[in-house]
Amino acid sequence: MQLIAGKSRLKGTVVIPGSKSHTIRAVAIASLAKGESSIERPLVSGDTLSAVSCYRSLGAKIDTSNNDCWKVTGIAGQVLAPKEIIDVGNSGTTLRIAMGSAALAPVGQTTHFTGDEQIQSRPIGPLIDSLNELGAKCVATKNNGKAPATVTGRLIGGKTSIAAFSSQYLTSLLLCTPLAEKDTDINVTLLNEPGYVQMTLDWLDKQSIKYENNNLRHFKIRGGQQYKSFDSAVPADFSSATFFLCAAALIGDGVTLKGLDFSDSQPDKAVVDYLKAMGADISIGKNSITVRQSQLKGIEIDMNATPDALPAMAVVGAFAEGQTRLVNVPQARAKETDRIKCMAEELKKLGVDTEELPDGLIIKHSKPKPAILDGRGDHRIVMALSIAAMTMQGSCTIGTAEAMSVTFPEYAKLMQNLGANMELK
Repeated sequence: MQLIAGKSRLKGTVVIPGSKSHTIRAVAIASLAKGESSIERPLVSGDTLSAVSCYRSLGAKIDTSNNDCWKVTGIAGQVLAPKEIIDVGNSGTTLRIAMGSAALAPVGQTTHFTGDEQIQSRPIGPLIDSLNELGAKCVATKNNGKAPATVTGRLIGGKTSIAAFSSQYLTSLLLCTPLAEKDTDINVTLLNEPGYVQMTLDWLDKQSIKYENNNLRHFKIRGGQQYKSFDSAVPADFSSATFFLCAAALIGDGVTLKGLDFSDSQPDKAVVDYLKAMGADISIGKNSITVRQSQLKGIEIDMNATPDALPAMAVVGAFAEGQTRLVNVPQARAKETDRIKCMAEELKKLGVDTEELPDGLIIKHSKPKPAILDGRGDHRIVMALSIAAMTMQGSCTIGTAEAMSVTFPEYAKLMQNLGANMELK
């Protein structure tokens, strides 16, 4: 599928859909809990439906017939390994969290995981090692520290150290260890994207899970606990909002984003601060943000906490006076794609002066010209490139646009409602 986009002006109001990260955590916890939970306003997308399918395989009953409210009947921590292989599709969050859940199966019961080509290129070795140290038996079947993988119960608890190059490794441990037989001691030697771990801790707090946290570097989690059923609404997704914020800063005549809650722990809310520091015209109201086009200036941004925002911020950098440096985000190379490399190559096709760093990008003010672009099968790259396309006379054709369905199937429609010259073919 191709996304064709050209010169646009954006104006109006958009309601931002629910958070992918929160939706998947809600599905996991509700599935492991006792009783029936209600997940209101979930994100309905490829990744979240992968999580639903995965936890159904682990024994939960999940009714998704109402897109506004999913009902989950949990298994009270009694995971049973399915006979079929669990295919997580493109969802790295699902794979990593569910590996921890599968480790709670009875001794000797094995769960098999796989995913698409991108999932099979993303590392899970540190998580495998920690689950093994805590009593489970986990193996990467190709012996390469990546999916496909098997997880055999049972997780007992104990001590482990983990380098969380991806925050999802630590999130997985924090979600499964409260249900282990014994207490667990986790030493964190490296932590990227700490905001996503805080999001997980917020869920544990809502569940009254008992743990000790020393500055996100050392955790003690009491074993023998249980999750309880809940009724909760999913907050709007700052990661999805990023594309509207960035587009409006470049071509907006007044775009208002509704539903965003700055008290939520989602790290990508920092994109508002990044854009403000670049000179963006942004006003914040109660659960709303309004953005208008303004002259932007290049700055240096430490993006370690917000790797998902790198593609969109790289596009913004091309239109900012001077030079923009996006740094300290090496984990962006191990997402659905190597986003640093891929964005550098695609921006160069547009004539943007771009330089790769080991841990980021340098983008200089440029005058982009239309080109045929490759979205690399990465939802965030497709959407980021569409922002660039809307600034130019003529149009750009962006390949692999079907990738948007994993997190934001309504993206093109919502942009069109604001006046975007954009269509899917």
